[in-house]
Amino acid sequence: MITRDEAFELLREYNKDHFHLQHAITVEAVMKWYAKELGYGDDAEYWGIVGLLHDIDFEIYPEEHCIKAPELLREGGVSDDIIHAVCSHGYGITVGCGVTIYVEPIHEMEKVLFAADELTGLIGAAALMRPSKSTKDMELKSLKKKYKSKGFAAGCSREVIERGADQLGWELDKLLTLTLQAMADTEDEINQQVEEL
Repeated sequence: MITRDEAFELLREYNKDHFHLQHAITVEAVMKWYAKELGYGDDAEYWGIVGLLHDIDFEIYPEEHCIKAPELLREGGVSDDIIHAVCSHGYGITVGCGVTIYVEPIHEMEKVLFAADELTGLIGAAALMRPSKSTKDMELKSLKKKYKSKGFAAGCSREVIERGADQLGWELDKLLTLTLQAMADTEDEINQQVEEL
């Protein structure tokens, strides 16, 4: 399996924008947290690598997101299972070039990635609105208020988040609660890595 360092090097090859790198690091940490929370602790590094690489093609090929990824990942020596997981987070979404992604999330890890990816963006945006700029003191009711406000973080698709919760067989509140907890628990680690970029 590709190591974390190799995965990060590969990510940096195609991603220079600070925002995209921060998102990748955030999703990596959240995926590792979920692996431990859901009983896949031995696979936490693997879940994290999938999270780190999930948007590898987005910065350079936003109109072909999840379509160019397999090529970039294969060139980097990434295995087919990771490629499938990365592409599955676009399931059912029609990207800018008009192609719909039909790679279905099957493993629980893939379903978590699908559900949590957009949500980390929304929670991150909500944290920036707080005096503390932190998720650590954010309550679920505050997050739900932002979630229900259509104008807030409009780029974060509520429809995708809700489909993600459905795929996991979870109530939306469970997904919101766990992802908020994941971000709060990993916030210091994420911030430290982002500062080192």
